[in-house]
Amino acid sequence: MIIHHTIEDFRAWRSGLESKTSVGFTPTMGALHEGHLSHIRSLYGHVDQIVASVYVNPSQFSPGEDFEKYPRDLEGDARKLQNAGCNVLFYPNDSEMYPSGFSTAVSVQGVTDRYEGFFRPAYFQGVATIVCKLLNVVDPDVMTLGQKDAQQVAVIQRMMIDLNLRSRIQVIETVREEDGLAMSSRNVYLSPGDRREALTIHHALLTAKVSIAEGRSIHDVTEIMRGIISSKFKIDYCDIVNPATFSTHVSPNGPLLAIFAGTIGSTRLIDNIVLR
Repeated sequence: MIIHHTIEDFRAWRSGLESKTSVGFTPTMGALHEGHLSHIRSLYGHVDQIVASVYVNPSQFSPGEDFEKYPRDLEGDARKLQNAGCNVLFYPNDSEMYPSGFSTAVSVQGVTDRYEGFFRPAYFQGVATIVCKLLNVVDPDVMTLGQKDAQQVAVIQRMMIDLNLRSRIQVIETVREEDGLAMSSRNVYLSPGDRREALTIHHALLTAKVSIAEGRSIHDVTEIMRGIISSKFKIDYCDIVNPATFSTHVSPNGPLLAIFAGTIGSTRLIDNIVLR
């Protein structure tokens, strides 16, 4: 696997590919686990070159969040990516992505107003800006994004439509532990007791899916979910929304997504499930 640390070096590699060579891309912040690696494996055999990026993006962290302690392990991440079938790793530093004088940001309106956009005010502008930059550098035919970060998917899809970006998004299903907990780099911060309580998230989401299929009202299903989630959680939100707009105004037979975010101990977890 090739590792490039600069945009110039990566673009030199990219421009050396034959014109018909297809490229798949998985952007990450490192601390890779099976969820990330499933993205790489999903591309294997469908594109000619698989590219991943590892960059802990400072612009998507709000004050007080865990930017400084966010795990960084280039050697370990590179080994995992290579074993999963990745061909090229783009691993820039801050000065490469945000050089002196950098003064541009990508701001997506509407879908960012609620939920993660409310609780993490800097997050989506930081995400949209770095993903736009990475797409301009990598120029992939397809980019993978995780269903676990469903609102992020909606934001990036909106950005790509609005800015006429050519890449296609492939959404990868959330990878879970054997007990149902969604895989996350932050799971390592959970105490054994908090981890047991965290299993109520997946239970609530699965119950919501069954309840919607049985014809229960959205209001009732939302209340059912909230009743199942452990009382040890400080809940930020637990709702049912339109997955494209993240609005609670949904059409009677349209798509529905159940979403959750909350903190237990010192660890904030998010999860969701497609209801229909």
